[in-house]
Amino acid sequence: MHILFIADPLDHFKIYKDTTFAMMREAAARQHEIYACGPGDLAWQGSRVEARVTHIRLTGDAHAWYEEVESKVVALSDFDAILMRKDPPFDMEYVTSTWLLEVAERAGARVFNKPQAIRDHSEKVAIAEFPQFMPTTLVTRDEKRLRAFHAEHGDIILKPLDGMGGTGVFRITSEGMNLGSVIETLSENGRRSVMAQRFIPEISAGDKRILVIAGEAVPYSLARIPQGGEVRGNLAAGGLGKAQPLTPRDREIARELGPRLWARGLLLVGLDAIGDYLTEINVTSPTCFQEITQQTGFDVAKMFVDALERAV
Repeated sequence: MHILFIADPLDHFKIYKDTTFAMMREAAARQHEIYACGPGDLAWQGSRVEARVTHIRLTGDAHAWYEEVESKVVALSDFDAILMRKDPPFDMEYVTSTWLLEVAERAGARVFNKPQAIRDHSEKVAIAEFPQFMPTTLVTRDEKRLRAFHAEHGDIILKPLDGMGGTGVFRITSEGMNLGSVIETLSENGRRSVMAQRFIPEISAGDKRILVIAGEAVPYSLARIPQGGEVRGNLAAGGLGKAQPLTPRDREIARELGPRLWARGLLLVGLDAIGDYLTEINVTSPTCFQEITQQTGFDVAKMFVDALERAV
């Protein structure tokens, strides 16, 4: 197949842990041709969406890990599969990319994850569809409501709706220290909505990333354990990643959500869970392939490319 990866700049990849690189490496090992571009390379003109793409070849070198074969403008419908792997922020440029990819789909392009499904599933708010699994949660930009939520629950987490990697996540304990300042900062003085959740003490055992591929759960999660007094377990925030078998509750969540989300065109989903609670549904560029594979021997990239080949 000819596979296009829409991603962040290749020179920014940390290939020892990057999930998109793991996908590329597995696809290349099967003799699939690898192409790459960024969202800014997409263009809609006339009747087609095209992109300036770079055909790359993986070298096996840990430093100069790819070489460019050629760069050319190609209609997206000419590829066998397109993988949308751009990291958030999920801003208007990201939304515009999903619109352009939908135009390409109408011309025959196969895009994973499906652009409409990416757009329809806010990674924070999508849990509202599954109240049986979620912790006590409030989404609002009303300071009075946020203060009342804190007064009721005492120990809470506040976070923006469009962040990633733990950016902008705050814990406010019963003393309420800096509550007003945090609300003002996150809500931009009432102009942006904020998510508040009751603090879940089980975060000390890790914020679990449960990967679901074509509706089926990877049998191991990656528990991202906060370090050094941090409340955030995200790897980008210094969390320690520990692979572990799925718990019965993890499997229950994955069984309920997985097939439903795959039916909507979400080939790869990262479910985040703390203890027994579902906290996020990641659909833009879920990660943790390499950490799970390195610690358990279960080849997540192989499972993913198997599913991609079946889907195409």
